[in-house]
Amino acid sequence: QVQLVESGGGLVQPGGSLRLSCAASGRALDNYPMGWFRQDPGKEREFVASTRWNGGYAYGKYYANSVKGRFTISRDIAENTVSLQMNSLKPEDSAVYYCAASNTRGLIVGLLSNSENYDYWGQGTQVTVSS
Repeated sequence: QVQLVESGGGLVQPGGSLRLSCAASGRALDNYPMGWFRQDPGKEREFVASTRWNGGYAYGKYYANSVKGRFTISRDIAENTVSLQMNSLKPEDSAVYYCAASNTRGLIVGLLSNSENYDYWGQGTQVTVSS
């Protein structure tokens, strides 16, 4: 059974930065898609970013338009972790951030942003952007 544990959330001022980390245990996930989603109370879970093995040593990175250019997703294969570097944070980035992993190795790019295609979820970490 795969377990995902997020860390790194907190309170930051607008324009600041935070780095979220997600540690996976139970199975190596180097060839499986992993991603980050976020959710505000009363709203649907929203795609943030994902990374997918594209063969060989290549990993594709995919972002929601709202975070493109500000957020960077990365993986450490040896440590079985995925991270999300968030820069130029805005109040609207405030949410609970969830790490997710899919069992479908060949999940096509167009399906990476759909939370229903992920099988494992972390418990979430709160990010609050406020002055």
